[in-house]
Amino acid sequence: MHAEYPFALIEEKWRRKWAENRTFAALEKSSLPKFYVLDMFPYPSGAGLHVGHPLGYIASDIVARYKRNCGFNVLHPMGYDSFGLPAEQYAIQTGQHPAITTARNIERYRGQLDKMGFSFDWSREVRTSDPAYYKHTQYIFTLLFHHWYDTELQKARTIDSLVEMFASGGNENVHAAHHCKVLFDAATWKNMSEHEQAEILLCYRLAYLSDTMVNWCPALGTVLSNDEVKDGFSERGGHPVTRMRMKQWSLRITAYAQRLLDGLDELRWSDSIKEAQRNWLGRSTGCSVRFKVKGKEEEIEVFTTRPDTIFGVSFIVLAPEHELVSTLTTDECKEQVASYVAYAASRSERERQTEVKKITGCFIGAYALHPFSGKEIPVWIGEYVLAGYGTGAVMAVPAGDQRDYDFARHFQLPVIPVMANSDVSTMADESKEGTMINSDFLDGLRVEEAIHAAGERLSLSGAGGPLVLFRLRDAIFGRQRYWGEPIPVYYRDGIPMVIPKEDLPLTLPEVDAYLPTPDGEPPLARAKEFTYKGYPLEKSTMPGWAGSSWYFLRYMDPHNTSAPASQESMAYWQQVDLYMGGSEHATGHLLYARFWTHFLHDLGQVPFKEPFKKLVNQGMIQGTSAFVYVDKKSRKLISKNLVSNYDTYALHVDVNLVDNHLLDIEKFKQWREEFKDAEFVLEEGKYICGSEVEKMSKSKWNVVNPDDVIARYGADTLRMYEMFLGPLELSKPWNTNGITGVHGFLKKCWKLFHQGESFAVTDEEPKEEELRSLHKLIKKVREDIDKFSFNTSVSAFMICVNELSELACRKRGILEPLLVCLSPFAPHVCEELWEKLGHKTSIIQAAFPEFNAEYLVSSNIEYPVSLNGKTRFKITLPASMDASGVEQEVRASTDLQKYLGDKIIKKVIVVSGRIVNVVHT
Repeated sequence: MHAEYPFALIEEKWRRKWAENRTFAALEKSSLPKFYVLDMFPYPSGAGLHVGHPLGYIASDIVARYKRNCGFNVLHPMGYDSFGLPAEQYAIQTGQHPAITTARNIERYRGQLDKMGFSFDWSREVRTSDPAYYKHTQYIFTLLFHHWYDTELQKARTIDSLVEMFASGGNENVHAAHHCKVLFDAATWKNMSEHEQAEILLCYRLAYLSDTMVNWCPALGTVLSNDEVKDGFSERGGHPVTRMRMKQWSLRITAYAQRLLDGLDELRWSDSIKEAQRNWLGRSTGCSVRFKVKGKEEEIEVFTTRPDTIFGVSFIVLAPEHELVSTLTTDECKEQVASYVAYAASRSERERQTEVKKITGCFIGAYALHPFSGKEIPVWIGEYVLAGYGTGAVMAVPAGDQRDYDFARHFQLPVIPVMANSDVSTMADESKEGTMINSDFLDGLRVEEAIHAAGERLSLSGAGGPLVLFRLRDAIFGRQRYWGEPIPVYYRDGIPMVIPKEDLPLTLPEVDAYLPTPDGEPPLARAKEFTYKGYPLEKSTMPGWAGSSWYFLRYMDPHNTSAPASQESMAYWQQVDLYMGGSEHATGHLLYARFWTHFLHDLGQVPFKEPFKKLVNQGMIQGTSAFVYVDKKSRKLISKNLVSNYDTYALHVDVNLVDNHLLDIEKFKQWREEFKDAEFVLEEGKYICGSEVEKMSKSKWNVVNPDDVIARYGADTLRMYEMFLGPLELSKPWNTNGITGVHGFLKKCWKLFHQGESFAVTDEEPKEEELRSLHKLIKKVREDIDKFSFNTSVSAFMICVNELSELACRKRGILEPLLVCLSPFAPHVCEELWEKLGHKTSIIQAAFPEFNAEYLVSSNIEYPVSLNGKTRFKITLPASMDASGVEQEVRASTDLQKYLGDKIIKKVIVVSGRIVNVVHT
């Protein structure tokens, strides 16, 4: 190879060698300490990767390579989250099976990932849509179905143990997470039919079927999770979403809410991600209050954090979708209530929560009875109350809550002050300071005292009592889609049963179309003979997050056919030491993965409770959009700095047609045929485009393909440039113009090892200045990698290479450790130079150099010498020289005499080790 930096040849060579030698395969058993570094695996979309996607992968790869150099057995795997709605939507449009689309997209992703030199152990690749993988996802679902949660022991237990408890003592004294509303004794349980018992058990199972409020998207024909809905529309496609009640499979994640909250304390995650999970879990301490309903057997249960205000209740509001609405609504109000319920169903939860000035509601004709005074309280429905929060009902205290106050004023309902000296003439008083009034036995008590007294009285009266409630709702698990894991449930006489482990996987059947049936059933209903031993199978599939809730376990033992992973492999690899991914998964994937791990730990199947020890969220690389400016009248295209003379509009232009703000006019004409004959108003013969930082998106034509960057500059340049853009956790704009500086650095580094056409590294002993430059770098890079400050490492490399170039250093003792330091960032060029140095093994096996502080302690000091405060020259003196010796040397120097001339020295001020100031006439 010639002395010019031949990056394309080098990178193709080492990609091939790494693959042939399985260089990055993790050892199954090793005496080395382990390190498990994991990236949130991608959904393989048809668009492939743009330059923003690899940011986290590059950072994690630097850490993985560094840890290998530091003597760790590193597990750094990659796979694909390959079930998902986009592939299904494409299948609906084209008729092509989603598996074909997904396989093609994966091939595209793999090609792009390989070009970037990632040290992935591809022998452990997983795909969530592979039946060999989702067999275990289905198995975990069956485990959830066969278990309930004991709130006293704080762990999952088998359903068989619950059946034994029911048979011996009924359910009154069972401490369980459940939604059962029936109390029964042992005799009643034994006399129940099989179907009745199955219905009761569903109220306790961790995977259960029930009527649930869901986000239904008619256009997509499926239920969507809350994080798939934005402002009342589906995130994918922008279709309207309505709230409706539907029988759905759910997972009882709420049983683990307290454990998920407590577990955050032991995790090395960012405060912002922890806070997001705490808010999503939403722990509140208060009281339940049960209001009897006049003339009815039903009771309305509410949860309140302010039981002290119970005498201020002037009405009750139910969520429009509350299960009691239809039961409690009087005949006179049915039509109006039905109309209002339909209106509320068309509104998203976000709209109902945020549009506080929009006040709507409807009286249902029923009256609740105050638990202490017996006073009749009107029952309303209102969209500001959500079925998914608390009990779906609130006791409205307008004097103490602003939304209740606004509702009361709008509908002319009473506002009863309950705290002395509280002015509620224009707004609610939400403070917790004051003395109770108009509150019967609570009068005269301070708020905190009243909260306690009201809770005690509610317990004694049987009308409620202390309660801890979480905002977290159970996770809806069914999706009316095709491209997902089939839920392994069959129905025997209407009773749901799960398919035994030995008969898994339940694979996706062939269907004639990937749409719901004409009568609205899920796509799987189109399959012929979709049964298990003659029994009908569940037609829903699992959500996208099912497969990603445990994939980190599969990487430990990816070819195990009998279990998700062996006990031995999990005992060795333990938790993920570093998890890299986007913060957008804070309340979705991360929460579900923690839930599944806690559950599997309860069963003794996983030796740890928390899956991800340390989490780092990378920021976003934004696009730098380019614009041309079109004159509205003449349709001329006006160069950026001339637009003030015209009335123009801006038009996005493909950034690949722009180089350093200069438009390739001929390519632009070919790209936009409507402008092929347009006149271009230029600046000095050039068309200069405008620019703006925006989200990288195909619609803005600012997507940069990493393949193009690699073809022009190489993968090592791309890797280093992405790290150089700024702090990892922050968003920053991509600007291809800046990449040439990083590419120039790698050229300069390559030249350090060459003289002309020859490889010119020598075995000479390094000099002090060279060692100082190297060890300054070693110290910096070690510190930076440990704190994920990769951008400052790149700067340090540039400084070091510049210093060594100025010293014309080509010494093995300096350049060899320099390569090891640089190799996590720019692995291809470092492997090539490492081989040229005579090494027969990969640089990944080299020990990362240790920092030696002695080399940073110089034997000489360079003193800047100032005359009357103005620096004139420098003088190098021994570091051991005292102040008087420094003064003598300065006074005797020829440089001083040159600047001093006939002036007289008045005094010499020496700051040892730093500076000398000569004061003269």
